[in-house]
Amino acid sequence: NMMAQLFATEHDLGKGRQMPVHYGSRALHFQTISSPLATQIPQASGAAYAMKRSGKPNIVVCYFGEGAASEGDFHPALNFAATLECPVVFFCRNNGYAISTPAHEQYRGDGIVARGLGYGIRSIRVDGNDIFAVYQVMKRAREEAVKNKAPVLIEAMTYRGGHHSTSDDASRYRSSEELKKWMETPRNPIHRFRLYLEQQGWWDAAAEKRVALRPSMRSSRRWMLPNTTRSRM
Repeated sequence: NMMAQLFATEHDLGKGRQMPVHYGSRALHFQTISSPLATQIPQASGAAYAMKRSGKPNIVVCYFGEGAASEGDFHPALNFAATLECPVVFFCRNNGYAISTPAHEQYRGDGIVARGLGYGIRSIRVDGNDIFAVYQVMKRAREEAVKNKAPVLIEAMTYRGGHHSTSDDASRYRSSEELKKWMETPRNPIHRFRLYLEQQGWWDAAAEKRVALRPSMRSSRRWMLPNTTRSRM
């Protein structure tokens, strides 16, 4: 379904009416991504309140970047969630850049996590490059939201290794030295997870070589495209 949406084939559930990478699934309770920045945050508070009123043991999880937290939608969303005690987890991925604007030009103070505390929301900051830390924090946040019918704010500190989009050239606003500092050190989440797998005996140099020898994504794309058709509008 994800590839069908990306290439807008006849199997695309959105029938080609969405931009690429704007996935959604009613069966999986995954709200379709929208282009306007931060609109999903107040929507998440409203959806969580509706779930609470219906008595369902569900919660809403809302993902956004630190750039979206600078939008006006962010503050009323947190205020509604706090005062109405909505079972929602706000997950902020702080990757240091709002497209080309670095974090130090976006805000002052202690990042995004401090804002949740100001609204009376339980908030926590986590190493976003540690897959196990993120899992444990998310698990605990869900338990908190379900048990107490209350919002939780998570700020995951990470780094955007690539460009913001295909129309973005990150080399215009950050140096290659900065990128190398993040991508070629133990802070790289892929490197860290590989070390863990090696320590467990689940990965080694031979496995790494086998993966490297697989056909490139470019070849896979050429193979796939002839088998796709346009969606019927």
